[in-house]
Amino acid sequence: MPLAPIIETRQLCHVYGAGTPFEHCALDRVDFRVERGEFLGVIGHTGSGKSTLIQHLNGLLKPTSGQVLVDGEDLFQSKEFLRKARFRIGLVFQYPEYQLFEETVYKDIAFGPKNMGLDDKEVDRRIREAIGFVGIDEALLELSPFELSGGQKRRVAIAGVIAMEPEVLILDEPTAGLDPRGSREILKNIRDFQAAHGAAIVMVSHSMEEVAGNAERIVVVNDSHIAMDGTPPEVFSRAEELLAMGLDVPQITRLFLRLRELGMDVDPAVYTVEQAKRQLLGGKGGAAKC
Repeated sequence: MPLAPIIETRQLCHVYGAGTPFEHCALDRVDFRVERGEFLGVIGHTGSGKSTLIQHLNGLLKPTSGQVLVDGEDLFQSKEFLRKARFRIGLVFQYPEYQLFEETVYKDIAFGPKNMGLDDKEVDRRIREAIGFVGIDEALLELSPFELSGGQKRRVAIAGVIAMEPEVLILDEPTAGLDPRGSREILKNIRDFQAAHGAAIVMVSHSMEEVAGNAERIVVVNDSHIAMDGTPPEVFSRAEELLAMGLDVPQITRLFLRLRELGMDVDPAVYTVEQAKRQLLGGKGGAAKC
């Protein structure tokens, strides 16, 4: 019998300001799942409901109606179940460096593991493993986090969640504000953690290139609903629909859409340079039609 998804929502609804003139339905009967060990990309325009969705996954928000299930059990069945689930499901907010607060980098990363009730030896092991994943030098551990650069602070904040060794790591725009090199390094850190621990990764991003290059499955949230759910080829084959929703598509996909408009016999469902090369060199993108 196949295992249940590690996280699942059923008919999830969330209404902000219910009963007031400002009432707004952010999620409307959303069925969503996170499979064990997968890398899931979540995309959607600002205000689509994607951030509201991920905040339900570890109980930061409670549904107006519907369910959030962890290993098939209701996340909100008891305070103790919710408390334990939050250690299993780590959430890194956008610009997490603004949430650093301890005197030293070491203490900041230690905060989560200590709250799990782990002994000092295990806490220390987890801290040193976590900084290895995110590329923080041990020499920085005794510094104040506020002495670090913006990119280093981002790594420390992610290390603080990684140190809890969550089974699901949820990241809201983890590369926001970083330069291309910093973005690549952070994404590699995340993939390294996934490979070492078999964790599921849920990444919310506005960067189609980042989602296309990392996710095994993509969920598109639009106007409080799940609009698409599939592999990158399945989702990006519907590029025109994505554009109509006000979303971007990878630059290479946009280029192939334009080539098709110009009469070339190409399939626009490509989203990496390598795929484009294979298609063109394989003879599928030939001369323009007369």
